[in-house]
This record gives sequence, structure tokens and C-alpha cells, in this order.
Amino acid sequence: MSDATFLPGMKRQMTGLALPAGILVVVAMMVLPLPVQLLDVFFVFNILLSLLVLMVALNTYRPLDFSSFPSVLLIATVLRLALNVASTRIVLTHGHTGEDAAGKVIQAFGEFVIAGNFVVGLLVFIILVIINLVVITKGAGRVSEVSARFTLDAMPGKQMAIDADLSAGLLTPQEAKVRRAEVAAEADFYGSMDGASKFVKGDAVAGILILAINIIGGILIGTAQHAMDFGHAAETYVLLSIGDGLVAQIPALLLSIATAIIVTRVSSSNDMGELIGSQVNTSRAWIPVAGVMIILGLVPGMPNAMFLIGGAAAAAAAWFGLQREKAAASAEAESLAPAVSGPAGTPAAPEGITPEDVSDHAPISLQIGYGLIPLASEAEGQLVSRITGIRREASRSLGFVIPGVRIRDDLTLGPNQYRIRIGQAIMAEDQVHADRKLAIPGDRSTRKLKGIEVKDPSFGLDAVWILPHQVPEAEMDDHVVVEPDSVIATHLSQIITKSAALLIGPDEAQALLDSLAKVAPTLVNGVVPKLVPLHQFTTILRCLLAERMPISDLRRILEGMADLSARNLSPADMAEALRPALAPLLLQQIAPLSRPLPLITFEPELEQLLLRARRTGGEEGLMIDQGLAQQILTSLGRALEGASAQGKTAVLIVAGALRRPLAQWLRGHLPDVIVLGINELPESRRIEVVAAIGGASNLPGAGQ
Repeated sequence: MSDATFLPGMKRQMTGLALPAGILVVVAMMVLPLPVQLLDVFFVFNILLSLLVLMVALNTYRPLDFSSFPSVLLIATVLRLALNVASTRIVLTHGHTGEDAAGKVIQAFGEFVIAGNFVVGLLVFIILVIINLVVITKGAGRVSEVSARFTLDAMPGKQMAIDADLSAGLLTPQEAKVRRAEVAAEADFYGSMDGASKFVKGDAVAGILILAINIIGGILIGTAQHAMDFGHAAETYVLLSIGDGLVAQIPALLLSIATAIIVTRVSSSNDMGELIGSQVNTSRAWIPVAGVMIILGLVPGMPNAMFLIGGAAAAAAAWFGLQREKAAASAEAESLAPAVSGPAGTPAAPEGITPEDVSDHAPISLQIGYGLIPLASEAEGQLVSRITGIRREASRSLGFVIPGVRIRDDLTLGPNQYRIRIGQAIMAEDQVHADRKLAIPGDRSTRKLKGIEVKDPSFGLDAVWILPHQVPEAEMDDHVVVEPDSVIATHLSQIITKSAALLIGPDEAQALLDSLAKVAPTLVNGVVPKLVPLHQFTTILRCLLAERMPISDLRRILEGMADLSARNLSPADMAEALRPALAPLLLQQIAPLSRPLPLITFEPELEQLLLRARRTGGEEGLMIDQGLAQQILTSLGRALEGASAQGKTAVLIVAGALRRPLAQWLRGHLPDVIVLGINELPESRRIEVVAAIGGASNLPGAGQ
């Protein structure tokens, strides 16, 4: 065996033996008498260990970074109790010999705290125990209990979210495995902390009992066995007992503080000092503090000088905080500003322009004005998490992984403006107010709220941007109050659904094929590219997605392509032929199987008229009189709104030959309407006709 293999293995073996050996030493301390000098060494080591644990707790970024803390806490508690047993044996056995009978450490702590007054020393010790037991330990125990309960309650939801991300393709199996391990570790940690906090509480109670035993037992032993007078015995044993109690209680207090820090720690990218400093060092907090302190310093009878000095210190902190905030804002503005000039204000050299400066290859991008930047920041806003959620939902409903959304600030936009782009094309833009909330009136709303009146970006409903203090008033008046980041996320979700066909290309189509090839390699290799080229397969998927038809059942799509390949159909015709097999996937998203499917139909006269218009239009689609077209759009729009008011998404059902040209015509006028052919309606599905668009005799242009 080489040294390179032997030495690390030997090191691991020695490290593994150190902890069991240490536990055996601790147990031996409870049974075997210790020399006084060794007892001093262990007391110093105990204080060192407690300080080390406290410093590690202060410098962790998240609780799981110190996942071994419950075990360390148990070991430190047992060590301290073993030292208490060993020191009690020495105090009661040799205490009559003098104040240094139990070692220099106990003597030094006792003399320092007592300082010639036994009552004061005893009260100081009791106060330390009360602080530890009643304040810190009790609070940390309660936080540990609540954290453990909520962590365990949230565990199934977190596991389901990981499974959903894995199913949607947002996580790889390895990443999902790591996430599951983190969730399990978090639950184990908080469960262990709930029990470990009981160690700290029990240790504090044990400290009080050990102190009482040492004092009472020492006085009895000193007077009865060693013929000491009561005063001398009390002086000696009280000093030794308080010294022993302090040597144990100070490390216990440090570990209690470390426990409280760990269980109240919030995960972040900074240690505790940086996190508190970044959140406390704000001029908006220090300015009113300085004002109050200065006012108190001017009140007659107050210690004016001290309050004025405190006010001046707070004013200085406010000034430095303000300077830091200005510097940070300036640096951010400089980083966001485009490089439009060279040195000394000269125009930038053309050689400094790169292709990355003029092109953006992000499939989906969200550009925001500088006033909306807080919504996208991890510290203040939830826009990023909401966008992740809508990507997950859209991926699950459409059947392919929606690409990531690039969020960028754009100084050319207004402060409250945002813009949604698919590729390089601008699909939508609107405004939201980061410091307000959008209130959308309900059916029973009667009050007109004060604010900025707008149209809801997603659905075009009347809405008002209100201030936060108006939210209770709005909710009492049946208004739906929406956060600004939810407004953007909902609008983005709508755009993604409408533009799904633009988000899938040959690379995305090949990724879907590669995923299916793991379970059905023969099917994939036999269809693409042997029967259907990749570019044609991509076009077929785009045709399906253009009308919101999910492509999640890729196996059925490929099987259908294999059956249709001999007919030499165009991609659009093949997509149309595949729709009946895929329609149930779309319908189950519109209405659950337990509920009837809401339908809108055309009266027979109107449908026959449209079929004749279809034959007249030929390849150009429907040829409809303008008046008739307007009447159809008005009636259909009114029927869709009526169904939506009842919480239903209605589907327009027409003859199979009319479906595709009618859907193409309606897409430019009512893009949200879903048009199905009668042949695409499953026979087993229950239906409910919620509206029928009127007969031809009742429509303008019927006779033309």
C-alpha cells in the first residue's frame, strides 16, 4: 500500500476514534476522581469549546451550515455536567483545606464575583441562571418547537414541488436528488434542535441544584466532619460553590446564546454581522433616532450632555448611511448606463462594439424601468419566484420546457414601464406601480376608489392602482387586490401561452425526442427523421401549440405521424389530423372530467352559411360580409364573457371542415377563443351548451 493511500486512511481512522475516546473520558470523569490540575485544564477547555461554538453559530449563512450543532450541544452539555460532578466531589472532599482546594479556576471565579460579599455573589449567580433559564433557553426552546413543527408540516409540499419541477423538466434527476436530501436534512435538523434545546434547559436547572447541594452539603461536612465553625465553613464552601457554578454557567450561557442564534437564523448569503449591519445601517432609521435623542437632550432635568452626544452619534450614523446609499445608487446607475462615450466624453470607438451589444438571444425577455427594479430583487420582490412558478405551470400545461425569462432593466423605458419580448419581437408593454396595488372591482363593488385608473394588462378589466393603506377598504367593497409583481407575472403568463409556438424550435423539439427515446427508442428512431424530417416535425408542433393544443403526449403524436406519413400531408394538414387524438389533453385543462364541458355552438343556419363562405373563399379562408362578421364577433364575445362570469372557459364547437379556417379568422379578433371540431369532442365527455350564436335570418348579411 502506498503512502498516498495509507496516510489519509490512517488520518480518517484516528479522527473517527477521537470522539468515542472523548466520550469515554467524559464518562470516566463522573466516576473517577480527577487531580485538581487536570480539572483546571478541563474547565479552560470547556470555556474554549463554548466560545468556539458561539463564533461558528455567528458566522454561519444558514442553519444547515452547522447541521452538527445538536450533537455538539449534547457533547458540550455532558462535558459540563461531568465537570460539575468531578468538581463537586473535590469541593465536598477537600473544601475544608482552603479556598484553592478545587483549583485555581474555581477560586478565581469565586473571588472575582463575590468580591468580599457572599450575598452579592450569590445573587449575581442566581441572576445569571435566571437569564439563561427563563429568557434565552425558554425562548430558544419555543422557537425550536415551532420551527420543527412548521418544517415537518411543509415537508410534503416541498417534496411535491420538487417532483413537479422534475416532471416539468426544470430539474435533472441528480438536482432533484440533492433537493430532496436538503429537505430531509432540514427536517432532521429542526427536529433534532427541538430535542437539543431541552438539554440546555435541563442543564440550567441542574446548575441551580448542584449549587444548593454544594453549599448545604459543604457546610454540613465542614462543621460535622472537620470541626469547622459555621462562619468559616460557610465562607469557604460558598466561595467554592459559586466559583464552581460560574465556571459551569458561563459556558452554558454561551451555548444557550448559540442555540438561540441558530434557531432564529434566516438563510442568506451573508453572515449574521453582515446581515444585521446591512439591514440596520439605513439613513431612514437613524434620522428619526437622532431627532428624538436631540429633543430629549434639550429637555430640562435630563442628562443633557449624554443625550446630545447620543443624538450626535446617531446623526453621524445617518449621514454615513446616506452617503453609502448614494454611492450604491450611483454605482448601480453607472453599471446600468450604456457605454455611449469614450474617454473625456469623446464618442466611443466603433471597435468597442461587439455582437453581444446589439443582439439578445434570450427566447423570452422582460425589460423593466428603473422604478420596478426592487420587484426583481431577491431581497424585496417576488417577481423572480412568481415567474419561475408560471414557467412551471406553462411547461406542465403545454408539454415542453418553457425557456428561462431574462429580466433586464432598460433606461429607455419609463420608471414604471415594462416590456415583454419573445425573441426580438415586442409582444406587450404596460405600466405597473411598485409602491401601489392593483384593485379590480367585483360584481358587488359599489365604491369608487381613489387612485390611478387603468385597464388590467392581462384581461382589459377596469382597475385602480391604490395605496397600501386603501387595501382593507378595497377588500371590503369586493375588490380583488393584486400585487404589482403578480400583475406582471400574470401578463407574462398570458403572453407565453399565446406565443408558445414561437418558443419551440429544432433544438427544443430534439430535446423532447431525446427524452422520449430513453423509454421508446424504436418509436423515435423509426419516425424522426426516417418518416418525418426534424424541421417538419417542429412545424407540426408549432401548428398544434398555436391553438393551445398540448404536446405532452409525444408518444401519441409520433404514432399518429407514422400512420399519416404515407398520405403526404403538409405540416398544417398533419397537425389538423392529429388534433382529435390530442383534444382530451386540452379539454381536461379547461374543465375537470367530473364537470360538463361548457360549449358555444352556432345555429344550423349560421353554420351552413359559414360552410358556404368556406367553399367560396377556397385557400384564402372564409369570405364573410363585414356586417355579418361584426355580428358574429359581438355575439361570440358576449357569450365568452357570460361564461367567464360564471367561472367557466367555454369552447366553440363547429363542423370539422369549418374548424381550421374559422380558428384562423377568429385568431386576429378573439385570440383567446378555443375552436374545436365536432370530430374532436370525445364521445364519453359530458357537455353543457352555454350559448348558441343566432340563426342566419337574425344576422346582417344573411341574404348575401
